[in-house]
This record gives sequence, structure tokens and C-alpha cells, in this order.
Amino acid sequence: MLKAEIRKQALKDRLRLDDATYQELNQALLNQFKTLDFSKIKSIHIFLPITEKKEPDTFLLINWLTTNHPEIKIIVPKADFETALMTHHEYIGLADLKKNTNQILEPQNGKLHQGEIDLVIVPLLAFDLQGYRAGYGKGFYDRFLQNINAQKIGLSLYPAIEKIDDVNEHDIRLDFCITPTAIIKF
Repeated sequence: MLKAEIRKQALKDRLRLDDATYQELNQALLNQFKTLDFSKIKSIHIFLPITEKKEPDTFLLINWLTTNHPEIKIIVPKADFETALMTHHEYIGLADLKKNTNQILEPQNGKLHQGEIDLVIVPLLAFDLQGYRAGYGKGFYDRFLQNINAQKIGLSLYPAIEKIDDVNEHDIRLDFCITPTAIIKF
């Protein structure tokens, strides 16, 4: 299947989720996330969810980390749609976030993070059994992930699809993907 078809179908499937099912899936993702080994992690980059598109609720992960691993620095992105690049900022709380013109929450005053990142929670619409993902198609995360040596973990409300047929040399493969029922290693 091609990414364009995958995007369309995955978004349609997510938008069909009723609120109760969406909440259950997010809670199951959190339960899987809690089983990761955080002992060597000093910083985690986490995308902020576009709730209108029923993306996985990463605030559950952020809140759990803040309570259970306050020593881990949480980094969140801010997108520049003109350059298709992101800057990365320390998460200082909900009050610092504001939606941009694309309805994406972004930090306003969080300090710019320029150090190492140990783990990146990567957004996706779908992923395949080889560890490749289909995002929204702008390439923000593929460009970001090219230049860092961090563990790359996708977060998906659904299981893997068989294969993304139009993977190219710029697509960055995930190390793992968390679903509500499993953590899949690639």
C-alpha cells in the first residue's frame, strides 16, 4: 500500500473512534509505555497530540513521566512550516502551550534544548512490519531523526500493516513501536 492511501485510511479509522474506545486505547498505550526501561534515559522528546485528529494522547505519558521519573528532561517540538524543520524545547507545563495556525500545540517559553536526546516518541498514522512509518507527509520527523543518535519509538493506536510500498532513502526506521497490545521491536 502507498503512503497516500495509508494516510487517508488511518486518519479515517482514527476519526471513527468513539471517545470511550479512544480513551481505552490511550490507557493501554500508557500501560505498555510504563514497561520500558528508563534507567539510562536522561531526556525524552515527545510529540504533542493533535486531539482533533485523535492522535495518541501523549499527555498521559508526560504526566506519568513527570510523576514517576522527574529526573528525565521532557523535550517537545515546535514546527516551522516554511522550512519544514523543528526546534526542540524543554517542557514546562500545559500553561506554556499554545496552538499554532495548524492547531498543533507548541511551547511558547520553554528553553531551547540543544543537548543530547536519548529517546524520541515519534508520531505516525501507521507503521509496517519492517519499522517504517507513514506520517502526515511533511518529513519533519525524518529530517530531525537523521541527525540524532536516539532510540526511536513510534506510538500507534493500531497494529502494524504488512508493508509500506513507497519507502524511500529519507525514511527513518523505528527501533520499536508501542501499540495498545504490544511493544514491537524492529
